[in-house]
Amino acid sequence: MQKGWSVVSLILSCCMLLYLVLWSNLSERFLRRKSVTNLDFQPTTSPYKTEKPLYTEQEAVITPIPILYKDNFTQLPVWDFEDFYLRDHQTRNPICPKSLHNNNDPEFKEAVLPDIRLWFYNGNLNISEWNRLAHFNNPFGFMEYKYNEIKEVVELIPKPKSPILLPVPKDSPDGCIRCAVVGTGGILNNSRLGKEIDSHDYVFRMNGAITQGFEEDVGNRTSVYKLCSVHQQGIKYVMIPEGMRDFEWLQGLLQGKESIGAFKGVRPLSYFNGHFNESRFYVLHPDFLRYVRNRFMPSKQLQSKYWAIYRPTNGAFALFLALHVCDIVDAYGFITEDHLKYSNYYYEKLEKTKVIFYINHDYNLEIKTWKKLHQAGIIKLFQGH
Repeated sequence: MQKGWSVVSLILSCCMLLYLVLWSNLSERFLRRKSVTNLDFQPTTSPYKTEKPLYTEQEAVITPIPILYKDNFTQLPVWDFEDFYLRDHQTRNPICPKSLHNNNDPEFKEAVLPDIRLWFYNGNLNISEWNRLAHFNNPFGFMEYKYNEIKEVVELIPKPKSPILLPVPKDSPDGCIRCAVVGTGGILNNSRLGKEIDSHDYVFRMNGAITQGFEEDVGNRTSVYKLCSVHQQGIKYVMIPEGMRDFEWLQGLLQGKESIGAFKGVRPLSYFNGHFNESRFYVLHPDFLRYVRNRFMPSKQLQSKYWAIYRPTNGAFALFLALHVCDIVDAYGFITEDHLKYSNYYYEKLEKTKVIFYINHDYNLEIKTWKKLHQAGIIKLFQGH
């Protein structure tokens, strides 16, 4: 009997030694690098096509992985689980006969995930999820961040009462949700599209969304706003935390006190003019943001040393959000092939500037993407009169 226990003890010791060796080589165990290719609308090949979690309860890593640093990679690192995304079982089942979700474009159908998890909220971030998301640079994950600092903020984010952002209007004759997504491009100058934009069931805006004085061209209704500086009663706000300072701002907002760090002394609640309501406040999940980048907007810049600063524009994220929560999507004020004919912003009155192609965005890719979605009948893109 004693000999049997000795054998068991030896086996357990070997198992512990093996665990320590595997832990020390974690980046090789879970994170095999693969080359980056231009995915167009095609998703990467991935062993994680199901809704199963990356780690089971028995396999869950019990401590955060060592911090990964962007400077250690000369181009975007693509992991074996790069194309794994959380899914949501409570997604809307469109009844609209004209819904873009019934579009038969083969590339779009292959790339789109109608049940992709949209929202990030309390309960979403345990250590095993952290160890997955910590491999992706912000806002697509938490590379270079510390688990406890992010976890503290995420636990403050309220879970949406419903994952469905926009209900079908009660007076809709066909069950369709019609949305306008309004960018800030100068192509809207003298467009006289204000009434057309406001006639949609819901209107998405972002990047300042100045409407006063420009109502004839851009309308004045706002239903969903990519969080920035405009705060009005009744609007649903969607936030993309970009950098630690945004998490610090978010913490101050949700705790109702002054922020710390970059926003030290600032009370975020004061920006809402007394109209802040947690039930109308949403934070986009890093998986959704990475999914948009990987499956629809994989810029060649990801293969360069500047990979970490590339991200789709706020307008791009707003448009793809609309594609997932609406049936019919019309896009206004987005960049087009003839953008040189127009000023940078529709609200420029005196000094009119031109679009500058900074390296953190890929405007050429966005031009091609919007045109492609338009030609496929997935969106209707305003391309000037």
